Amino acid sequence: MRSLRVRIGVLGLTLLTGLAAPTTATAAEPTTPTVEEQRLDGAAPQEILRRSGFDAVAPDLVRALDRARSYAQARRAVEREGTELWRRAVDRAQGRGPAVGDLSRDDDRPLYWARLGMTRELRAWQPEFDLSGEQRARLLDELERTSRGQSAIRYPHGEGVKRILVTGFDPFTLDRDIRISNPSGAVALALDGTVIETADGPARIETAVFPVRWRDFAEGTVERALRPYLPKVDLFTTVSQGRVGRFDVERTNGAWRGGFGDNENIGRTETVPVTDPASQPQWTSTTLPYARIVAAVTGRFPVYDNTSVTEIPAGGSEPVVRPEGPTPGSTARAGGGGDYLSNEIAYRATLLRDRLGLHEKLPGGHVHTPVLQFGAGNTTEVTDPDFVRNRVDIIDQVRSIVTVAISATERTRD
Repeated sequence: MRSLRVRIGVLGLTLLTGLAAPTTATAAEPTTPTVEEQRLDGAAPQEILRRSGFDAVAPDLVRALDRARSYAQARRAVEREGTELWRRAVDRAQGRGPAVGDLSRDDDRPLYWARLGMTRELRAWQPEFDLSGEQRARLLDELERTSRGQSAIRYPHGEGVKRILVTGFDPFTLDRDIRISNPSGAVALALDGTVIETADGPARIETAVFPVRWRDFAEGTVERALRPYLPKVDLFTTVSQGRVGRFDVERTNGAWRGGFGDNENIGRTETVPVTDPASQPQWTSTTLPYARIVAAVTGRFPVYDNTSVTEIPAGGSEPVVRPEGPTPGSTARAGGGGDYLSNEIAYRATLLRDRLGLHEKLPGGHVHTPVLQFGAGNTTEVTDPDFVRNRVDIIDQVRSIVTVAISATERTRD
């Protein structure tokens, strides 16, 4: 069901947060926490924040907002604190700065839970100046973009360095296991701003993380984030968590949402909503060098070229699994990566590639990682040695896959 966003009075806010009720504010009233934000008070999220030192992030934002005397000042504060959260998470993952807490540095979860703490505080904030509902929404959007690295993508100028774009996701299925981590998010933190060496010279990787929410995708978050960069990069890959014990390079992506609940417990069963639906294809394809990737030794997990899809054949009415890919005139019901948001980000990114006229020029597609598993018998602890080893091995193997992919690319730019 949809996240409730009912308006509450200032007294209710005071009881909820302990903040003093402003006496002169005429700002738009705050809203209740979202479904995602309500999970924040669980024991596991609080332990993750405490053991990583990220429990101070949301209070820092509150102090910055309290100093704001206008919307412009509030926007600058949000931009600064969101950018700092992303930088801090990347630095932690890459071993820079003090090792605050005993949680493994490769962990992506502190970023996720700290961001939710920030958005919950921003949603509840009552400034001492007029703040419309639209302005609050813009502040929330700014916080999302900056804290996900979407506004921090920077490539070197000039020739000689190839450019790679990699995306990851937030943790999901949190009602099934609130301790869950997403290795694709950990990949994004570990690889952001790093340089890999290839036979053709260095390649710079820039990354960003996306939410597991249908509404954000319908509102164009993928296209807004990727459009400025796809014409400039030499390779891109979206990454998400897939099946147990294996990597998959997804050959085909489908224009269908299968209805599984997202992090707001909302399901969508429909054709993927895009601009200009009249020209929308049912299928898009990877242009990653999948044969080279599959043939290479990249790590301990096997890597597969996944060609299977589910379609309604032309003239048919029932879904059919096609192991070798879609048939002419068929209607998508699942891409190789399924019918959830991992398939959708792959579909949107490759459709954007094609609409920009880059299909023949730009290698890009989707890689599914293995499911990140806890050690045997661990049903309560937020981490364990096997959990950390599995995540580190997945990160290292994605780095190797990207290295193989860019090394197989022989593109030159004007």
